[in-house]
Amino acid sequence: MSAPPPEQGLGGLWLWAERIVVGLLGLAALLAGSVQVLGRYFAPAHAISWAEEVIVYLLVWAVMIVASELARSDGHVRPDVVLRLLPPAGQRWLEIGNSLIAVIFCAGLAYYGWRIVTTAWLLDERSSTDLQFPMWLYYLALPVGGVLMALRYLGRLRRYLFAYDARRMTIGRNDATRTE
Repeated sequence: MSAPPPEQGLGGLWLWAERIVVGLLGLAALLAGSVQVLGRYFAPAHAISWAEEVIVYLLVWAVMIVASELARSDGHVRPDVVLRLLPPAGQRWLEIGNSLIAVIFCAGLAYYGWRIVTTAWLLDERSSTDLQFPMWLYYLALPVGGVLMALRYLGRLRRYLFAYDARRMTIGRNDATRTE
């Protein structure tokens, strides 16, 4: 594991931490799947029955965390076809609108996700398998992912409002001159 580049500061640390956590979650899912397959093949009587469940939990957490990186790198839903038709000023305002809508959506995801988490906690909801996994831990991926994405979209919104550079932040004819 390498440390984050020092020139990226807190943003670089955040990105590095997300990548490490997602990598570890993926590795854990791979290990759980491998143990299950090997157990079923070599020792069926001792094979674990809850591996599929754990793999789903791990991958959902990984997806919700990596969604933040998608927001940072323009990988989420955005009107690219329409953006290419607009001049830089139009692209800027469309990106501002898109970021505002995304922040509202992510805030709703975090708020309602948190309500689901608290309900599962209060009901002591558990999975129906032998593992009896506390479901609030699984549901917690929703508000965590929502908050991480909202923070990324707020950063995008700040850049488009206060640090806009048409040469770097537009798509279309001047893609060749973009530096990121």
